[in-house]
Amino acid sequence: MGMLKPPAGKMRYAVVGAGWFGQSAVLPAFANATENSELAAIVSGDEGKRDELSARYKVPAVPYEEYDKLLASGTIDAVYVVTPNSEHREHVLAAAGHGVHVLCEKPLADTASAAEEMILACDRNEVFLMTAYRLHFEKANMTAVELATGGKIGEPRLVTAAFTQVVEEGNNRLKPELGGHPLLDVGIYCVNAARYLFRGEPVEVTAFNAAGPDPKFRGLPEMVAAVLRFPGERLATFVCGFGEAKASVCRVIRTKGDIRLEPAFTHAGKRTLFLTFDGETTDTDYPECDQIGPEIVYFSNCVLTGEPPEPDGREGLIDLRILDAIQTSAAKGVAVPLQPVRDKSRPGMDQQIDHPKVKEPELVHAAPPTGD
Repeated sequence: MGMLKPPAGKMRYAVVGAGWFGQSAVLPAFANATENSELAAIVSGDEGKRDELSARYKVPAVPYEEYDKLLASGTIDAVYVVTPNSEHREHVLAAAGHGVHVLCEKPLADTASAAEEMILACDRNEVFLMTAYRLHFEKANMTAVELATGGKIGEPRLVTAAFTQVVEEGNNRLKPELGGHPLLDVGIYCVNAARYLFRGEPVEVTAFNAAGPDPKFRGLPEMVAAVLRFPGERLATFVCGFGEAKASVCRVIRTKGDIRLEPAFTHAGKRTLFLTFDGETTDTDYPECDQIGPEIVYFSNCVLTGEPPEPDGREGLIDLRILDAIQTSAAKGVAVPLQPVRDKSRPGMDQQIDHPKVKEPELVHAAPPTGD
């Protein structure tokens, strides 16, 4: 692949989207990625956000109407797309068309077909596309992977996970037209974790939707539960939802013990890894860290060296195809088989990057989905 590389050896990024996650996690993370990356521009549809964030980060901030002009300007080498799920496709295709590399928040798109189009566009224009799976670089999760793939506590048999939170009415996560859905926003973490913990791909899924009387769940389920069958007669189960108290936990049950990580999927807060073996449980705490800076550093290094990223576009596409099957199963009340997937690289400790926590800045015209 004839990759285009920035002349100064440091990647210049435009952050596309300035909502809650963009402001609270992505923009401040560039202070932790100065070794090979720098924030060069911000794209937002809110004039107030543009004025204040431009002054805060000392970079130009442009409206979406000027996004194409920015891409063509030669002043940026990559975009970090953190817009609503349904808008990822449009912003990625535009970047690829100008030869600009793409780091895109999960889910890669709101549909598998959109993700396929994005992957083809990036391949055609010889730019890298990485799905922003931040946990592929986070120490506690990668330590769980290392323990789960070792033989000390027997063979892996079951992965169980839960990721739930109460989402405030009016938030984009509750708007189907913007790709809002508990599977797309939080369930995808559970699916991806099962895949990297089992080091394999599911062959069949069964799922159920449920919703209470709250009118904010019109057009989407309040929660989804699913069972994924993996080769070797292994199972993964998870529940995700937007109407339940906060839960973020993942557990790998093996023939001689188990591993539990809590919280497993959130981007903030310390984590605790519990290991049970021979009837005794030990726990290890991992301090709160920056999960976004490491993935920016990793992606920049991939572009600068020409080494394709591990959580690439295909990684995001595989998860979306599984989510499609889960939704089909829940709608039809039947088990849904999955097409075979050719082998691919998996995350491990060699990708782990430690960066200290960044201070969350004051938000401009934005609020967290849970109202915290």
